[in-house]
Amino acid sequence: MSTPAELHQFAAIGRLLAGIVHEINTPIGSVFSNNDVMLRSLVMLEELLADGSPQALEKARGIVATCHGLAGVDRIACERIRSVIRGLKTISRVDGPEARKVDLNEHLRDTIKLTQAEFRRRVRVETDFGELPEVECYPQMLNQVFLNLLVNAGQAIEGEGTVTVRTRAGDSAVRISIADTGRGMTPEQAARAFEAGYTTKPVGEGTGMGLAISREIIEEKHGGVIDCESQPGRGTTFHIRIPVRQIRSAEK
Repeated sequence: MSTPAELHQFAAIGRLLAGIVHEINTPIGSVFSNNDVMLRSLVMLEELLADGSPQALEKARGIVATCHGLAGVDRIACERIRSVIRGLKTISRVDGPEARKVDLNEHLRDTIKLTQAEFRRRVRVETDFGELPEVECYPQMLNQVFLNLLVNAGQAIEGEGTVTVRTRAGDSAVRISIADTGRGMTPEQAARAFEAGYTTKPVGEGTGMGLAISREIIEEKHGGVIDCESQPGRGTTFHIRIPVRQIRSAEK
């Protein structure tokens, strides 16, 4: 039977699926369209090369240049598809029983790529990543936290806005902040943000479990700290502090 954390992760990924399908279908449509143009261009090239006249060869060179341009567009489209699939693979993996060392900047990048499918051009995500040591952790659990906070940040923004993700290294821990330019929370709402079942979202949009599960993952599973600061109309910033090494591993 799935745990509440797993169910919440499945729900979060489910909310992203429609956007991800669009994110993949759009470049695939471009590749198919370009492929059709290039196939017709090859037929024309054969005829022009068979002609062999200077005028025909000049037209052939123009077609080759066009095909080079289309190939460049296709490469960008394929890179876009690959980045989405890589993000999905990162999120869908299951943690093993032991913590392992990972580059959290890389995991944040992959999770951000997934959220772009939902944000589209409405929300701009800016990053300010510091140089981090490898962090001993349960990366898929942390990916779940990152995904939840990023989606919440995007949903808190009405219309267009910005989400800023920063990372910094400390003496024995790394710090991550996720800030949005959304509607923000009152002091009373911020004080209850991590309570299980509490949500500021409209009915049907939130279960009130995401932040409670995130706190459990950060504080109980990793010995870290998560908190937030917010002002109505000026956005919210979540701060995460994660030890570089897990105590359990250090004591072995």
